[in-house]
Amino acid sequence: MRSYCLFVIIPLDAGNEHKTVYSKFSVVRQMRERGLQSVLSVHEQTDDKVDGAPLLKSCVNFIFLENMMKKMILGVLVAVLMSVQSAAAGYVVSVNQFVEHPALDAVLQGFQDYLTEQKVEVEYHVHNAQANMGTATQIGQQMIGEKADLLLAIATPSAQATAQALKKSPENLKRPMLFSAITDPVAAGLVKDLQNPGGLITGVSDLLPLEEHMNMVLSYRPGINTLGVMYNAGEANSKSLVATLRELGKKMGFEVVEATAAKTADVYQAAKSLVGRVDAVYIPTDNTIVSALESVIKVGIENKLPIFAADVNSVERGAVAAMGFDYYKHGYQTGAMAQRILEGADPASIPVEFQKELQLHINVSSSVKMGLTPPPALLEKADKIID
Repeated sequence: MRSYCLFVIIPLDAGNEHKTVYSKFSVVRQMRERGLQSVLSVHEQTDDKVDGAPLLKSCVNFIFLENMMKKMILGVLVAVLMSVQSAAAGYVVSVNQFVEHPALDAVLQGFQDYLTEQKVEVEYHVHNAQANMGTATQIGQQMIGEKADLLLAIATPSAQATAQALKKSPENLKRPMLFSAITDPVAAGLVKDLQNPGGLITGVSDLLPLEEHMNMVLSYRPGINTLGVMYNAGEANSKSLVATLRELGKKMGFEVVEATAAKTADVYQAAKSLVGRVDAVYIPTDNTIVSALESVIKVGIENKLPIFAADVNSVERGAVAAMGFDYYKHGYQTGAMAQRILEGADPASIPVEFQKELQLHINVSSSVKMGLTPPPALLEKADKIID
């Protein structure tokens, strides 16, 4: 018989306790499960460090039969070490975010904060398409190869791109997928039914109660006959929302005038095209327009044209007012759904959720610059007032 000593040195997580790592580093138990005999296991923590993290040095002595093949031994040891590394890392979540702007950034932050608060260990692979659909498609394909435990897509274009990549992936690479900040997941082709999504995809929608929002706009600026709406015609969520707005306009007595922008560089000219044609402008949850919101605000101030928004984050950036969602809470809600899936729930049986809690934010300074005085009744109801 021969005696072998395997030395393994791995960095410890700075926040993990000694005993936690030991429980994950159960080499002896795993070796026994594989039919090998062990006679000694010794663990010790060294004083050495890698990138500020202490090292764990483990010496495990094993006695094997003389005729045992070295290749088999090495194969088992590699499998053990890989399982230890996987356990220590927790879950992996790959993220496809369509563009960087405060609302979508808040979604991701809320998602991460929820899982952190629940002590769910997650390694994130975060990708940003910078409002480019081609890039979003490439990211979706890349995420499949990352073999994450869960895919997260933030905003409709990224969700559609990720869903297509998932649909085309081989069975061994298919993973559950969550969407967030999606206005109409059915129209976007992500799920067939809101209550019974089926398949691997579900998530949280930011579909606004649009009539309630328009009542606020008409109270803020009475006498609106023409309402401008800016959006990217290539975004399925925006097209769906504008179609609903047109029907609502017929009911509430205003005409919808559209201005489209295919990319952020087109937003300023699209805003200028509405000057003299509309009484106010409404910005839906459109990623292209919101990414270049400052261009729209500039036009509004220069021409005393009130700019209303669908998300409260845009009010801090200069919109007159919004009765919308707190996208941080939206992401937080998505994080709660993610925890259920990571712990074994089937996304096919999890209904699409909606954020019900609306907030009213008012920017007094922007209102004055765009020729309006905030109505006292709305100021009393506001959740946040920006002077």
